[in-house]
Amino acid sequence: MASEFNYQQFVRDQMMIPSLLLKRYRQLKLSETEVMVILHIHRFQLEGNHFPTPEEIAQFTSISSEDCTKILRQLIQKNILLIEQEEDEQHVLNECYSLEPLWVTLYKADYSIVKTNKETDKETDQQQANIFILFEQEFGRPLSPFEIETVNIWIDDEKHSPALIKAALREAVLMGKLNFRYIDRILREWKKKGIKSVEQARNQSRQFHVHQNNNQQEQQQQTKRDVSLYYNWLEE
Repeated sequence: MASEFNYQQFVRDQMMIPSLLLKRYRQLKLSETEVMVILHIHRFQLEGNHFPTPEEIAQFTSISSEDCTKILRQLIQKNILLIEQEEDEQHVLNECYSLEPLWVTLYKADYSIVKTNKETDKETDQQQANIFILFEQEFGRPLSPFEIETVNIWIDDEKHSPALIKAALREAVLMGKLNFRYIDRILREWKKKGIKSVEQARNQSRQFHVHQNNNQQEQQQQTKRDVSLYYNWLEE
């Protein structure tokens, strides 16, 4: 008599969970809820959904979709989760989640999550967290996952210090050009000129405006808003 139990379906429904994730998630400063969201993202991807929505994830957990959105933002901030683009068979670009930073951190040969200087590590984490808070305060809204990833790129890939990113944000606010493209151009211009500190950025701005004041006094007198203290990085 044939068994009514479908063993093939049973095997197909299994999901491999890396034991290192369960052993080391606390070292990665992940909560149990964050780990559960990570596992559901992994499950969705195995099932063919590479960019599940917060609502889709939340329906399999005990948290709301709003809380799920916050956790996704936190995972991106912690450089655990990335948003990438992939091309389908019709050559259409679609967004997808990538857990590659998490797997690399867990399995790289020189694994060293526990820092020897914990105070320095804690201070760096706090500075980076404050950047996102400052951006959200200035923009008056939560940052999108793409914007969070952009800030992480400035820090991790471009190696801009949190202080310099904050200075670029202040420049954009003062110039009335509060958008990520403008801030990115400021940082690119500073990097091109070898500017790595806030003081160097201020000195460069002062030098520029001394030159501008000598050659454009008439134009500045006609300007309603005094921009002599600010350096327009897009119109040098």
